[in-house]
Parts: sequence; structure tokens; C-alpha cells
Amino acid sequence: MTNLKERMQDGRSVWYGGKLVTNIAEHHAFRGTVQTIEQLLGLQTGALEQELTCEGVHLSFLVPTAREDLQRKEKAYKIWADATFGIMSRLSEYSREIETGWYANRKYLATIIPHFDTKIERIYQNSRDRDLLSTAAAQDLQRNRSRATVEADNGQLRVVKKTEEGVIVRGAKTIATAAPYVDEYIISSFHKRSDTQRALANTFIIPANLQGLQIVCRESFASSDAVNAPLSARYDEMDAVLIFEDVLIPWEYVLVLEDPDAAWKLQVDPVAAALSQHQTVVRLKSKLQSVAGIAYGLAKSADVTGFLNVQNDLANLIMQVETIEALLRTAQHTGELHNGIFIPNRQYLGTARNLGTRYYATGVEAIQQIGASGLLQTPATTEELASHPEWREYFSASDEFDSTKRTMLSKLAWDFIGSPLGSRHALYERFYSGDPVRTYANYYNNHPQQQAFTQFATSIL
Repeated sequence: MTNLKERMQDGRSVWYGGKLVTNIAEHHAFRGTVQTIEQLLGLQTGALEQELTCEGVHLSFLVPTAREDLQRKEKAYKIWADATFGIMSRLSEYSREIETGWYANRKYLATIIPHFDTKIERIYQNSRDRDLLSTAAAQDLQRNRSRATVEADNGQLRVVKKTEEGVIVRGAKTIATAAPYVDEYIISSFHKRSDTQRALANTFIIPANLQGLQIVCRESFASSDAVNAPLSARYDEMDAVLIFEDVLIPWEYVLVLEDPDAAWKLQVDPVAAALSQHQTVVRLKSKLQSVAGIAYGLAKSADVTGFLNVQNDLANLIMQVETIEALLRTAQHTGELHNGIFIPNRQYLGTARNLGTRYYATGVEAIQQIGASGLLQTPATTEELASHPEWREYFSASDEFDSTKRTMLSKLAWDFIGSPLGSRHALYERFYSGDPVRTYANYYNNHPQQQAFTQFATSIL
């Protein structure tokens, strides 16, 4: 298996600032993140090999047949999530689990989608055997939302021609997080398509170097200063728009073609959904632990842990972590076999994911409240405290945190919530599952106990 840097030099078209990137690994917008991914991949052949892999590949490719398999997967997710403060949400486990879920449930899905089982088996085995990295892109670009029908100029990805070699597509997909440095993309539709939108109802799994595909990156939030911006220097997962200008997708990569019902059933497949959501909740827990840890550190460094309002904020952050932990445990404990695949209980995973959209915002606010103006009362660089020791007394507040430690903690906290990277994550955690108003409404509408609640309400009248 070639290393990550070699795989990225496969002819893919990555654009940054209007220029084609010829060396992704060394480009300033990607260098720090690529190095982080390489370090994480290195763990698979090091001391943590048993915890991260099965038969030489990451455990995200493991088809779970028992609860113990879910527990093994959770440990593997947590290692990578903890190593990146829960910040890097698209380290491939999520999209790998979608692919693994489709493969595991292929016999059933083949009853809906002709030839699905043979196609996904080949794709999955290639991805697993080569331990490929992947991401998913299902969203359409934000355009004129009043257009309810398929139009030639609205930018939505559609099939424009069918040939013996495959289908020719035109349009775009977003948000393809980590697109510049992963190996393959799952292309689908986030929303259910109508019969008048058949040209949009497609599902593909394509290589990053597909001829004609253009990967257009947003502005980088990466920093070259790992001391004063430790998160931005290491964990800026690039988001990109995938542009298809009459791109040929070979038939071997086409899973669903112009079939709204099949595309939607694949998108909401219970096995793939449960496995991928399992990973997102594990990562969420790590991120909320990071939030609580930073907030607690700020409180200790300012010696304000004795104040009731601070204790209230810290207790709330701890309870958030414990709530997600309890939901995760319950989801695994009440999991069940589905077509021979052991999947976690999606009801509890859905509860955790929905709560997470609000918990993270609460956590950011707590760091703001506790850190307050202290987040800005730091020298531009920590190095200044070494060259000017006479300044140190002005930047320390407690016995446990000298001036250097307190400055570094404040910069870490600011990088987490106040930097461009921090702002990106506030947006991400609120919307990565979709519009939270809609996801809460869907949770209510689809809850299995809704009838029981109604019966209780009427019984007391």
C-alpha cells in the first residue's frame, strides 16, 4: 500500500486560490493536516495496531456481527478522535462506515437496486484491502431555492448523457470535507428527489482522480504557527466543492441511476446510517470532553472555580459529556441484529446527535463566559515571555498555571472558539446533520413512542 503523500500525487485536480495545486502535501493550506493524518495512519502499525485494525486495515471496515464488534469499533474511533480533540470529523471512518454498511446489507439492497450487491462488493473490497480514505458529498450548492424543478443552469449534479462506458454528469456537489487528500468520494443526494427530478437521483462512489473532476477549495484556516495556533496548524479539514463539467463516470462506479426511490432508500439504509452515526457520536463525545477540559483549565488558571456561576457552567459541561456517554452506552447495549449485522440503536444515537447541535454551542458560550477578556490578554506569541522574563508576573494568575502555561491555554481556547477554524466548527456542529429545526421535527415525527405519549395525555383527561 502506497503512503498518503504518494497517493495524493495521482493526477487529481485540486484548486486553491484559482491555481492548480501540484504538490498537495507541501502546500501551506494542507501541509499541517496531511501530517496529522499521516501520524494517525502510523498508529495502525505501531503500539495501537490491535486497537485500531483488523487484518491490517482500520476497524471501520469491520462488519459487526456482535455487540463486541461495536465496542471494538468505538475504541478505534475514540483513539483518533481523542488524538485530534474531536475536531477532525472526516477522518474517513464516517464515510467508510457508510460503504461498510451498504456492503454488509448488500443482499437486501440488491432486491431494490439491480446489480448492487456485485458492484458494492467490488468497491468495498478494493477500499478495505487498500485501506483507502474517503469522504461523502451529498449537498447541492445553495442557489435559488424557489426553483422546484430541474433546470439546466441551477448547478445541481445530474446525468446529461449515457454511453457504453458510463454516464456523463454535469453540476456540483458540496460540502466535500477532506476532499483534497482522501482517495474516493461517495456522491449522493441529501434530500429525497421527486419523479420530476430523476436526473438528480443518483449515487456514485468515485476515485479522487476521476478525469475532469475539479476540486475547488475554500479559503484555508490553517496556521503555520503550531505553538500559538496549535489547532489551526494541525486540524483544518479542508472543505471543497466538487465540480463536474461533463465528466464521464464509468458504470462500475454507478450504484443508483436516475431512481428517486432507490437513491433515497440507499441514503437512509438503516445499517449504513446506524454504523456511520455510531462514529459521529463517539467523535462528539471526544469533542465535548475537549470543551469541558478547556473550560475547566481556564477556570483553574484564573482561580475562579469557587464562583457559583462558574461551577454551574462547568457542571453543565460535565453533564453534557455524561449524557452523550450514557446514550452511546445505551445505543450499543440495546443494539440488535439486522439481516445478520449487529447495529446500535439509532433512536439513542439520534438523540445524541440532536442534543449535540445544542450542546456544542453551549460549550462555546461557557468558554467565552469563563475566559472572558482573559482570552485576549495575552502577548502575540508565547516566545515573548521567554525573551522578556520581567513581563511574566503580569500574565500569571494562579500557582498551577505560570505565565507561559496560562498564555498557551488562552491561545488554545481562542483557537478552539475564536479563530476562523473555531468559527467553522461552530457552524459545522450546528448544521452537519442538516437544519437542526428540521432534524428535531423529524425526530418528533418518527419517534416510536409518539403514540404512547398521546395515549398517556388522553388517559389523564
